[in-house]
Amino acid sequence: MTGGTRATRATHEALPPAMREAVDDFADHLARVRNRSAHTVRAYVADVVSLLDHAVRMGCSAPAELDLTVLRSWLARQRTVGAARTSLARRAAAARTFSAWAHRAGVLPTDVAAPLSSPRAHRDLPTVLRADQAAALVEAPDRRPPAPRPAETTEPDDGTHPDAAARTGAPRHDDPTRPTDPTGHRVTDPAGPDADGPRDGVATGATRRDGPADPARPEDEPVRLRDRVLLELLYGTGVRVSEACGLDVADVDHGRRVIRVLGKGGRERSVPYGVPAQRAIDDWLRSGRPALAVPGSGAALLLGARGGRLNPTTARRIVAGYAESLGLPRVSPHGLRHSAATHLLEGGADLRAVQELLGHSSLGSTQIYTHVSVERLRAAYRQAHPRA
Repeated sequence: MTGGTRATRATHEALPPAMREAVDDFADHLARVRNRSAHTVRAYVADVVSLLDHAVRMGCSAPAELDLTVLRSWLARQRTVGAARTSLARRAAAARTFSAWAHRAGVLPTDVAAPLSSPRAHRDLPTVLRADQAAALVEAPDRRPPAPRPAETTEPDDGTHPDAAARTGAPRHDDPTRPTDPTGHRVTDPAGPDADGPRDGVATGATRRDGPADPARPEDEPVRLRDRVLLELLYGTGVRVSEACGLDVADVDHGRRVIRVLGKGGRERSVPYGVPAQRAIDDWLRSGRPALAVPGSGAALLLGARGGRLNPTTARRIVAGYAESLGLPRVSPHGLRHSAATHLLEGGADLRAVQELLGHSSLGSTQIYTHVSVERLRAAYRQAHPRA
C-alpha cells in the first residue's frame, strides 16, 4: 500500500494477508481502471482499511467473511465516535464500491453492501462573497500586503480540505517534468524544487516567504504578481484550487482567452477568462514567473517561492491571508468558486452553462447555487419590503 496517513498504513499492515491483498488490489483498480485521483484513492482506501479492521475485531479473517451485519456495525461505530453525516455517507459509499468490486473480482461471493443504506448528507449552503467583496479580494495584491502567514509549506497536501478532493490524478500529455504517483499518474502538488531544495540564488538556510507580498518591496514583486493571477483565476474562472495549481503555461490560450483545465476523472474542459485576468497573466509571465523559475520548474504556470509548482495548500493560505487583511468573511479558494458560480447565475447565466464552466458531471451539483441566489433574494426582501 502506498500513500495514506501513518495510522492507515499501520492498520493496513496489521490486517490478515488476504485482507491486505484485497485492499491493495482495490486501490490499484481505483487508480488504474477507474482513473480516480490520488486523493480519492487515499480516502476510499482509508475507509476500507477501517472497515476491514472492524471486521477483524468482529472475528473475520478474510474479505469473504464480510456480511451486512459487519457493515452496519461498522457504520454504527463510526456514528458513535462522532462521525458527521457527510462522513458516514462517504464511508458507506466506499463500502459499496469496495463490495461491488470485490464481488466482480471473485473476492466476495455476493455483493454484500448492495442493500447498505446511509444517512442523507446534509448539504450546507456555501459561503458566498458579495460582488464588491470578491472584487476587493482579487485586487488586494495591488493595494496592500496580506495578513502575515508562515513560509510556504513544503509538505504535500494531506487531502483533508474539501478542495483536495478535486485534485486529479489523470496523466497529463504535455508535461514530462510533472511528477507521478506510484501508479504512473501525474500529480499536481509535487515534491519538487518547491518542496525540497533551496531556490537557485538563495543560500541554504535562508527562507524566501511567499508572503506577505509588499508592493513597496521590489523583491516581493514576483510573488505579488503570482498572487494576483491566482486570485483572478480562482474567481474569474471558478476553477478548483487543484485545477489552478495544475495549470501549465501551454494551457493558456491568449488569443481566445480560455484556459484548458483537467478536472475530476481526467475530464478536460475549456474555461474562458476576462480582460483583467489576461492582464494579470501577461504581467506574471513577463515579469513574475521568470524571476521565480528554476531549471526544475517545468511547464507549471503558477510557481511557489522556491520555483516549484504552487502547492494547493499554499494557495489556500494566500487566499485566506488577503481576505483577513481586508476584514472579509473567512473564505477559501472553494469559497471564491462558490462566489463565481452564484454571481454568474445572478447575472442571468444559464444553469447548464455554469455546470459546464465548473466541470460538474451532474446538474444537481450546480443547482445548489440557485438555492444560494434565492436565499440572498429572500434576505433582501425581508430587509427591504414593508410587508415582509
